Amino acid sequence: MHAVILAGGKGVRLRPYTTALPKPLVPIGDQHAILEIVMRQLAGAGFTTCTIAIGHLGHIIRAYVGNGSQWGLRVGYATEDSPLGTMGPLLTMLDRLPEHFLVMNGDILTDLDFSAVLRSHERSDSPLTIATYARTVAIDFGVLTTEGGKVVGFAEKPSMDYRVSMGVYGLSRSTLNGYTPGLPLGFDELVLDLLKAETPPAAYEFDGYWLDIGRPDDYDRANAEFTTRRPALLKGV
Repeated sequence: MHAVILAGGKGVRLRPYTTALPKPLVPIGDQHAILEIVMRQLAGAGFTTCTIAIGHLGHIIRAYVGNGSQWGLRVGYATEDSPLGTMGPLLTMLDRLPEHFLVMNGDILTDLDFSAVLRSHERSDSPLTIATYARTVAIDFGVLTTEGGKVVGFAEKPSMDYRVSMGVYGLSRSTLNGYTPGLPLGFDELVLDLLKAETPPAAYEFDGYWLDIGRPDDYDRANAEFTTRRPALLKGV
């Protein structure tokens, strides 16, 4: 099984932590970087090869990960000379990828079984499988429904339930045929194109632990929770 880790972003929302370090290498707990946790999880799930898409401070990621042998993985790299979006980096490495592979952001903390996502994708006839997570969003205002210049409905500080993308996908190489290597391609653009073509992505619903470490508050929470979550995140380590 093969995984592609997207690690080329600048981590602007996580500054100042990412001023000197790429976001996937910020420490979690006393001993581990986020990327190390991900690499250990992939190896434990049965993945043998991995490509890391790097850009901003990518030389530091190369120096840290090397060839991946310390985790039992064979790691290669794809370098973004300019930002290519979420899916754009994949277009530059298509000839090196198997027909079905996992794609994931390099800055998420989760006990999701990555191999289960890829196996689910392989069994489906969908061009893309998106790991999804339930989120409840609290609205801090009274919400009005208006029609014809009149208020026809009101809810005081309601909560709204959504399923959101976890930043983990099962993808088929053939899904990316027709897109131009070297041009940006976002996850949003790909999904909208698939919906327009009436070839919708599959959803892999997950209700375990997931944290997208995108903001300082998320990073602080990850460190606060890591000690209790470690047995599930790093099985056998």
